[in-house]
Amino acid sequence: MNKFTKAIKKFRGCFLFAKEADGRRTAFWIWNGAFVVLSGAGTGIFSLLLAYGNYPNEIFEGYFAHPDLIALNLLPPILLTVFLYFVIGRAWIAHLIGGALILGSSAADYFKLAFRDDPLMASDIKDMGIGVKFGVESYKLYLNTRLALCAVFLTASVIFLAFFVRGRLRKRPAVIVRIAGAVLIPALIFPLHALYTDDSIYNGIDNFDFPKANSWSSTQRYITRGFVYPFLHSIPDAFPQKPDGYSDAEAKAILDSYEDGDIPADRKVNVIGIQLEAFNDFERMGIDGISESVYEKYRELEAESYTGRLVTNIFAGGTVDTERTFLTGYWKLGDFRHDVGSYVRYFKDQGYFTEGSHSCYDWFYNRKNVNAYIGFDRYWFLENRYGDMANGKVAYDDILIPDIVKLYKERDKTSPYFNFTVTYQGHGPYSTDSYTIWGDGYWSREGASHDAYFIMNNYLAQVKNTCENVARMLDELRGDPDPVVVVIFGDHNPWLGNSNSVYDELGVNIDTSTEEGFYNYYSTRYVIWANDAAKEALGFDFTGEGPDLSPCYLMNLLFKLCGWGKGPAYMQLANEVFALTPVLNTGGFYVENGRVTDAPSEKLAAELQKLNIAQYYRKNHPER
Repeated sequence: MNKFTKAIKKFRGCFLFAKEADGRRTAFWIWNGAFVVLSGAGTGIFSLLLAYGNYPNEIFEGYFAHPDLIALNLLPPILLTVFLYFVIGRAWIAHLIGGALILGSSAADYFKLAFRDDPLMASDIKDMGIGVKFGVESYKLYLNTRLALCAVFLTASVIFLAFFVRGRLRKRPAVIVRIAGAVLIPALIFPLHALYTDDSIYNGIDNFDFPKANSWSSTQRYITRGFVYPFLHSIPDAFPQKPDGYSDAEAKAILDSYEDGDIPADRKVNVIGIQLEAFNDFERMGIDGISESVYEKYRELEAESYTGRLVTNIFAGGTVDTERTFLTGYWKLGDFRHDVGSYVRYFKDQGYFTEGSHSCYDWFYNRKNVNAYIGFDRYWFLENRYGDMANGKVAYDDILIPDIVKLYKERDKTSPYFNFTVTYQGHGPYSTDSYTIWGDGYWSREGASHDAYFIMNNYLAQVKNTCENVARMLDELRGDPDPVVVVIFGDHNPWLGNSNSVYDELGVNIDTSTEEGFYNYYSTRYVIWANDAAKEALGFDFTGEGPDLSPCYLMNLLFKLCGWGKGPAYMQLANEVFALTPVLNTGGFYVENGRVTDAPSEKLAAELQKLNIAQYYRKNHPER
């Protein structure tokens, strides 16, 4: 026995119950059980230390003013650690696995809050690989005091358990307890599921007693309840349940009450949709110091187009939400794992060839599979097109947008054409210490911080380039003898510094408890443009200011402007809801009678119920 081993045994001997011995077996197992439970509780407490991201520290203090909130956040890590102890038989291994799982997820939540003001939810897990890859490659991960404390806690507690909590439950009757525990703890999932998903309990607990608390913010509503608890509460949203009162027969009856309409043969113009990554008109937010050259081409586009405000569900991330709500008409997406009903399929049924592009990877947000489920005939990605055009890299708009015109011109002209392209160029974050390929000179303000100066110049530089590429594209389409309508919109506001630091510095109100802040936070712009041939064919000049609307209604508006008649049954139902609320926000907000509210009227609630039932049915019946 070497000196180190002797020293450890001697040190361990200072702890009365660190070793089982005759006459103190009961105390030994109480010691073991207590520290297994305490290690799980410690994991829960340190998870709370990360749960509020970069929001005020008062939130952490406020957790402890709500014993029910503490219990709901600590119970899962305790049960997980105890369960792993029963299964594995070693306290330190059980704590290491459980602690790494909980604290690792908490750290991911912390960085997601810091970078995007968006918490980690159960629905994000399916895209966790994408998030980790892009987080590591795109954002500057860092270590601060709270993150370091969590690492120190996990390391120190694992070491302590390894040396001083050594009960292994290998002999009777301990082995019987071990087997019983391994069976009984999973049996608690069902009653705990009911507890953790109960909305009345969830809504009855909050921790909003901190500076600038905002109960209208979906992010703050989440973080004021910790991390473990709201994360588990979000699990049902990752696995959509049938709406209340749902039955296939009821849903079919709702849709059958409308007669599907066809696009008139003489009005089947070509359609190109372009979703611009993180594109917005910052001049409309009142931000000064922006060079006139940035939005010059965009102003010209707006002057000859039908334009309006698009009120999305997302901020600084979550691109596919806007993308897929536009393509499907669903206001709540869920997960797509099979063919679904969509407006893309409707175009196909009307004889259109459906095609699209995204110059990034086909696995990003699982677009390769999901776009096929939505109904596209063909979709181009980095792997099958743009990598060759951009030396193996993600193609920016100098390549992607001219290629839209190329694909359009190479189409089979025997059928009408629908194209939907998603750009990547505007994807954040934007460098805080160097300029992009376009240089600087796009924004300046006396007294601007170093980070704000670089972030704004890099963001606006690529916006200017995008506007110029779009203008060149439309110039090519302007004189085309074939009619074409182009729909252009931004998916969400851009990332502007960790914890929205640049928005704060710019004085942009993104406080969603105010209507101005709500619209600033969620809104981008949409533009609907038509060439001369389309204007003549459709009898509309495609100019003017359009209504505020959610992306799920943008296709409805396009059909109206094109004079395409009633459209499919689902669209007709959605039009009725559109008349009551032009904005449906998945954060729980609606615009009714011109005001933002989180309490829909009885009439709206009833219409939303019908829409939810029809939407669920259509997800599983792609022919509708």
